[in-house]
Amino acid sequence: MLTKRIIPCLDIKNGRTVKGINFLDLQDAGDPVELAEFYAQNGADELVFLDISATEERRKTLAQLVEHVAERVNIPFTVGGGISSVADVDVLLHSGADKVSINSSAVKRPELINELSAKFGSQCVVVAIDAKQVDGQWKVHLVGGKVPTELDLFEWAKEAEERGAGEILFTSMNNDGTKNGFANDALAKLSKELTIPVIASGGAGNMQHFLDTFTEGFADAALAASVFHYKEIAISDLKKYLSDKGVLMRI
Repeated sequence: MLTKRIIPCLDIKNGRTVKGINFLDLQDAGDPVELAEFYAQNGADELVFLDISATEERRKTLAQLVEHVAERVNIPFTVGGGISSVADVDVLLHSGADKVSINSSAVKRPELINELSAKFGSQCVVVAIDAKQVDGQWKVHLVGGKVPTELDLFEWAKEAEERGAGEILFTSMNNDGTKNGFANDALAKLSKELTIPVIASGGAGNMQHFLDTFTEGFADAALAASVFHYKEIAISDLKKYLSDKGVLMRI
């Protein structure tokens, strides 16, 4: 059985780490390089670095910032934001990223998943899906959650897997920043229907929420931001708590 992973997420806007609620009302949460180094030293299994304004503003992820972060960490590191081609990924991997996360660009041109998987290997390709429950249906949203689509979360995740995605990063827009827990029913369905790892994102507020997403949502990894950025939960304490509850962790 694989160990479960704890992944801090650094949402970047204008070179700073930010955090909001339901994708809105962004607040400054610190320097991304310093936070990345802190997490790497304090038990994080991986990091995710998302330039959340890159797609919206039609610019590329800040490769220089990626280099600075990569210089300071010794754990796997995923980068996303504004990635739309093999060339974009080539730059980021050479800048120090271990994996890339694609979202809007994959929906607009699904062949991108195939191209990246063929070029760099599926283990390098994370397909991020932002979805919101609308009238009982989970619908995929694009451009940082601003643009709704008619795409079904589960159908799109399955297609992404078939095209070569190595992992699915599912963020529930309904739960994001609320600290009321992860969308475990949707996560459980994803985990059942897919054979690749599923990363839970959106809603972490306490240690019990992480336990629930592993035991009820069957997530392979749990991603969070504000509870880590604002020191509400220490990753080392969280991993000990989960381990004591029987969840297989890398301590």
